[in-house]
Amino acid sequence: MLDATPTATRPAHAETDHPKVAAPRVGILLSNLGTPDNYDYWSMRRYLNEFLSDKRVIDYSAWIWQPLLQLVILTKRPFSSGAAYKSIWNEEDGESPLMTITKAQTKKIKAEMQERYGDQVMVDFCMRYGNPSTKSKVRAMTEAGCQKILFFPLYPHYAGATSATANDEFFRALMKEKWQPTSRTVEPYFADETYIDALAQSIERAYANLETRPDILVCSYHGVPIRYLMEGDPYHCQCQKTTRLLKERLGWEDTEIKTTFQSKFGPEEWLQPYTVEEVARLAEAGKKNIAVCAPAFSADCIETLEEINEEIKESFEEAGGEHFTYIPCLNDDDAHIKALSGVIDKNLKGWL
Repeated sequence: MLDATPTATRPAHAETDHPKVAAPRVGILLSNLGTPDNYDYWSMRRYLNEFLSDKRVIDYSAWIWQPLLQLVILTKRPFSSGAAYKSIWNEEDGESPLMTITKAQTKKIKAEMQERYGDQVMVDFCMRYGNPSTKSKVRAMTEAGCQKILFFPLYPHYAGATSATANDEFFRALMKEKWQPTSRTVEPYFADETYIDALAQSIERAYANLETRPDILVCSYHGVPIRYLMEGDPYHCQCQKTTRLLKERLGWEDTEIKTTFQSKFGPEEWLQPYTVEEVARLAEAGKKNIAVCAPAFSADCIETLEEINEEIKESFEEAGGEHFTYIPCLNDDDAHIKALSGVIDKNLKGWL
């Protein structure tokens, strides 16, 4: 915050040798999961090592987990994960779709915030894993004069492995600052009316463009070990509530929508039903035409573009399914930007 910008000035009544201070602003820092810098082996290994070494993600004892991770998993998984990323990579911009979409979201939210608050605010984004790092963006904001920072993990639902680890990294970044800004974190918005409405609009648009209405909509959420629920993590309950609110907003019956969980990893039992198994069961039960959406993801990424639209789709078709429709995440849809901007406005109260 000192001598940070060309417009920095000395405080009134300060001595001539006092360092200049940037004009006070409020930072709005959006945070998403992260992305490798590329899909080659070493880029993937660096990214996966950071991700899978996070105790919020894998909470096994390091004595057990790290040898397995370093000697087994990270010798093989970068190849398979790299191939998956390559299949969805934005080659034109040289980045993952998550990076492209997060940039677009940030640009639109920045325009919304500047229309409301002008130069009083600074809007940027960071990634929990990979680049741009949370630490680098917190530093950039403090240097630009942000004496207050609103930190916004872009996860509608709280989970220790998503919102909490993003907040952890933000707090660690604050520990490095000589002049630590006043800070707030945004609470989960899984039940926010404008978010539910944005979801419903995206589904209504998708259904309107289909020749035949799907037999059922599968709401596929990223999974976590069921042990986390037993230990107090509210994620499962928040996902169930989003599906219920979405069903009510659409005016549907219980038989038209279903909650499932994807991305199981490791030997533990995870939240069920598993999406990959449930879509096969639905096909075998005669539901030959289904749609799948991913309400827990604010932006399309490897788990939606590759896992849902390729692996889970393949499971459905191999079981006899005929028509599989993936409904994209809300991404930078205007209704989504309106919802996110509304959440930001609520959390800025008293600051601007």
